Amino acid sequence: MRKSWILVCFANFFIASLMGLLLRWMYVSPIEGVNFQFLMHGHSHVAMLGWVFLMLYCLIFYSFIPKKEQEKPVYNRLFWVTEIAVLGMMIDFPAQGYAFVSILFSTLHIFCSYYFCRLIWKDAKPATFHENRMLKTALFFMVFSTLGVWCLGPAVGLLGKASAFYQIAIQFFLHFQFNGWFLFAVLALFFKQSKITMDEKKFGIVYNMFVIATVLTLALPVSWYLSNSIFYWINAVGVVLQFVSALLFVQLIKPQLKTFFSTLSTLEKTTYGFAMFSLALKIIIQLVVLVPELAQVSHQIRNFVIGYIHLTMLGIITGFLFGLAFQNNFLNSKKVIQKWGTILFLVGFVTTEILLFLQGIWLFLDKGSVPNYYLNLFLSSIFLPVGLLMLTIGVFQSKINSAKFLTI
Repeated sequence: MRKSWILVCFANFFIASLMGLLLRWMYVSPIEGVNFQFLMHGHSHVAMLGWVFLMLYCLIFYSFIPKKEQEKPVYNRLFWVTEIAVLGMMIDFPAQGYAFVSILFSTLHIFCSYYFCRLIWKDAKPATFHENRMLKTALFFMVFSTLGVWCLGPAVGLLGKASAFYQIAIQFFLHFQFNGWFLFAVLALFFKQSKITMDEKKFGIVYNMFVIATVLTLALPVSWYLSNSIFYWINAVGVVLQFVSALLFVQLIKPQLKTFFSTLSTLEKTTYGFAMFSLALKIIIQLVVLVPELAQVSHQIRNFVIGYIHLTMLGIITGFLFGLAFQNNFLNSKKVIQKWGTILFLVGFVTTEILLFLQGIWLFLDKGSVPNYYLNLFLSSIFLPVGLLMLTIGVFQSKINSAKFLTI
């Protein structure tokens, strides 16, 4: 593993968090000359594609590609071309929003992801059936999700950006990125790291339910734009299947999970614990949203939407990525700067989530705004970039000749 790869991932995440912090400051005091919508596009693209995508690139490469294949220069070249695409989006989205240059870099990133998928599909050698199935499913969902992106052009040309077609295409991409590619990828890596094994038949039942649930739960965001009760029932079946599969999965791996956690450091337990708790909370929220009155409210109240997205992005996905990074010594829990960077990040995550959902509940109950809500949300958000800066500095200070790192 190249130290520069990990450093770039954390640097991207730090910059994305600064963009997010600026977005929250703009609710406190608008900044002349800064377009909120454009900056939000930059924030989301850098967080998703510069942090999660590239960190998964690093971990999948390290965990599943044999040492001999890792020496191929194509992986290093592809990483840097992908990072160039991220940098292009990082600069142009805040400046122009969806314009020719930003779309060009977004398209470059998609083609890089296709090539990455091809390389991993060919070269990866997962140790178990479970790892292989989860990894291949993650790669499938990565490619599948981009169908939504390719539909955006025709949607704008035929019906315009305000059309249901356009909005559903966006939701299609986001749903299968977050719940498909990202989630199945971190679970594949978690299977690899924890060495959890299961009877193939029982695993097949859980896996099939989980995949079907992932497809069916797309019906919820679709129902926001197409009014038909069939979408409610499709989503309800998906949510129930997801809940049952999660219960079965936990029941099957519980003894092994206890053994795995007993081998971890306190910080590793904390990051994995946050990820699993966030995943459980996400499933519970989806069950709660089965109440018809709450299904529409979940979309209409923006605080709930942002809180839910961050729960998935920062709680589940980033929680697992941090845990995997610590276990593989890409982060060092014994280094004070990295330990406190992680703690500050988690404090920022928890406090901002509490504020987002609390404000959402107050709006739902027609109580107006939580006192000093925007200022408190901004102040709580400061912990996120501060923590990430400390983690980035910690990676930079890591010894280049570490057994886990190649030269830059």
